[in-house]
Amino acid sequence: MSQLGHALSSPTRVQMCLALLDGRAWTSGELARAAGVSRSTASEHLTTLLDVRLVALRRQGRHSYVTLASPDAAHIIEAATAYAGKAAAVSSLRSATARDGMALARTCYDHLAGRLGVALFDALAERGHLTPDLAVTATGRDLFESIAGPDALVPSSRRPLVRSCLDWTERRSHLSGHLGAVLLRAARDRGWIHAQQTSRAVTISPAGTAAFHSLFGIPPTLS
Repeated sequence: MSQLGHALSSPTRVQMCLALLDGRAWTSGELARAAGVSRSTASEHLTTLLDVRLVALRRQGRHSYVTLASPDAAHIIEAATAYAGKAAAVSSLRSATARDGMALARTCYDHLAGRLGVALFDALAERGHLTPDLAVTATGRDLFESIAGPDALVPSSRRPLVRSCLDWTERRSHLSGHLGAVLLRAARDRGWIHAQQTSRAVTISPAGTAAFHSLFGIPPTLS
């Protein structure tokens, strides 16, 4: 615990972890630019994060990439962000727009977060697709198989099928675990959401607005 606390005590290392929440593999140079430090300084910080297994190093040919080590690492970062309190005040229209986009819908590692993620999680419970102890019901199984095919409920690892993740902007839970990842992939593949180039925020397409309303009862006014 003390080692983990030390790893997250640096604003630079926190900024790196937040950048990695987009689920992509980053080079150390990209992380250095995101955190506003030199590459040599970034390497020192990455060593600290590697030591506590918050990040992992992936090698591909001559190149090395950094990712969050696991869904559990992403869960720790998102939960710590939520516990830390409300986001700082913004001072420009651009930053306010970016903040609002993140609050509406964004990725949290490999699942959806923000108001959209929380609304989807609530809808699954309210419509009887999940039990209070997060077991998938028969109607939930039918729903996810209709969205992502017959293998939707077959985890590719020992990862929990369903998990709740505390949302840092809403202070409520959104859907994580294997099914959270399944839902995000389906939303991307079907064009329900579109990624943004400069942040974890996603935009909801007209097709997504219709699909989220018909499948989950999410009101079109969410966006």
